[in-house]
Amino acid sequence: MSAHDENRIHQLLRQALPPVAAQPEPARDLWPALLRRLDERSVARPQSNWVWFDCALLAGLAVLIAAFPASIPLLLYYL
Repeated sequence: MSAHDENRIHQLLRQALPPVAAQPEPARDLWPALLRRLDERSVARPQSNWVWFDCALLAGLAVLIAAFPASIPLLLYYL
């Protein structure tokens, strides 16, 4: 690669990537805002939405145990 090619690549990279500011840190602390958003989500979305899914998994497990009783030790192993 010649010096001209290297200079051209260097110039293209400088155009494509803006210079990093002197202070790359955020202007304010983001942790309290993140905690507030997590609290809002937990209050806004009750956990009762997953009750039907939990019941379906429990029913499927009961059917599996009833159909294949030999699978009980395998299920206990993975618990």
